[in-house]
Amino acid sequence: MKCDAAAQPLVRVFQPPGGSSYFLFGPRGTGKSTWLRKMYPDALWIDLLDAESARSFAARPERLLEVVRENRRDRITVVIDEIQRVPELLAGIHLLIEEDKRTRFVLTGSSARKLKRAGVDLLAGRALLKTMHPFLACELGARFDLDRALTDGTLPLVVASDQPAEVLRSYAAVCVQEEVKQEGLVRSLGDFSRFLEVAAFSHGCEINASNMGRECMVGRRAVEGYISILQDLLLSFAVPAFTRKAERAPRARPKFYYFDAGVYRSLRPSGPMDRAEEIAGAALEGLVAQHLRAWIAYRGDEDRLHYWRPHGPPAGPEVDFVVYGPGTFAAIEVKNADRIRTEDLKGLRAFGAMYPQAVRLFVYRGRERSLIQGIHCLPAAEFLPAVHPARRLDAAWA
Repeated sequence: MKCDAAAQPLVRVFQPPGGSSYFLFGPRGTGKSTWLRKMYPDALWIDLLDAESARSFAARPERLLEVVRENRRDRITVVIDEIQRVPELLAGIHLLIEEDKRTRFVLTGSSARKLKRAGVDLLAGRALLKTMHPFLACELGARFDLDRALTDGTLPLVVASDQPAEVLRSYAAVCVQEEVKQEGLVRSLGDFSRFLEVAAFSHGCEINASNMGRECMVGRRAVEGYISILQDLLLSFAVPAFTRKAERAPRARPKFYYFDAGVYRSLRPSGPMDRAEEIAGAALEGLVAQHLRAWIAYRGDEDRLHYWRPHGPPAGPEVDFVVYGPGTFAAIEVKNADRIRTEDLKGLRAFGAMYPQAVRLFVYRGRERSLIQGIHCLPAAEFLPAVHPARRLDAAWA
């Protein structure tokens, strides 16, 4: 009997850090609460998304001490959902951890902004920092479809919906209304909403705040503030330039990415003058980027994600991603093409000449694996499912 892939349960590869207390950050819709309720079914749960609960604890933060002490057993797990809504609770959490180290706190958040202002360092050394990301292809298993992932992304909230396009259309609006507006982060929601669309044109590109400011009719400083807000809300991330050896300090600016390919596609305006292959190419590059970020985060290693371009005129072809760390050195070029062209490998060849110890991968939309001048050419539909925190990146072709 044929098994229905859609009926199979999805298993997250995220692993909690033993018995330690930890922060679990992640954008809205990444499934933090769902995962935690399955992982800790007997936990004491404090939901700060509930308006009444948030008001109660904000008015009297010391109430947390009473609640936890009353419910404390031999070993208790306390989950506080969306801790950034009442950051004043951090002082009490610090006290409770010191008071009884058997008590474990799991503190979720979809924004680091308020916690930064409140002094999240109060728990430094007592609570680890972990992140949850959209689904990896390996988590979706047989449900993973590259074309759908490039259109709808892999955000669990969207994957679980029968109307993914509708969910994506409302996602940014919900984030603006519930996060930006409530926290009073910007003076003009109209300017910020316009910026979200303008930023979509920079997905996968170097950040140029001046140009983006002209497009959305605000100043450079305002754009820099907007980018900072997106990063604090975990809706975007920056990939810095890579340099080692005796290279000059890189003049390249960080590259901008939305955290999910589907969110990018929902914000990217398109019309008769927009090239569909250009939009799909940026989506594929972003999908690979979000997989590499999750791979690094879930492994807990000291690997870092970069991009590379040669220095000095004339500027040669770039390499989309470089993963560098104690056990990893990989250069990855991504192309939304169904065949391999010699010119597409120039950046990887130049990188290999400077860093011969690096593994070089070319990820594309074709169907055949091949090895060309030491470069492993891999179909994206095979490479992405092979990105698993339990495996090295070279598992994609082993």
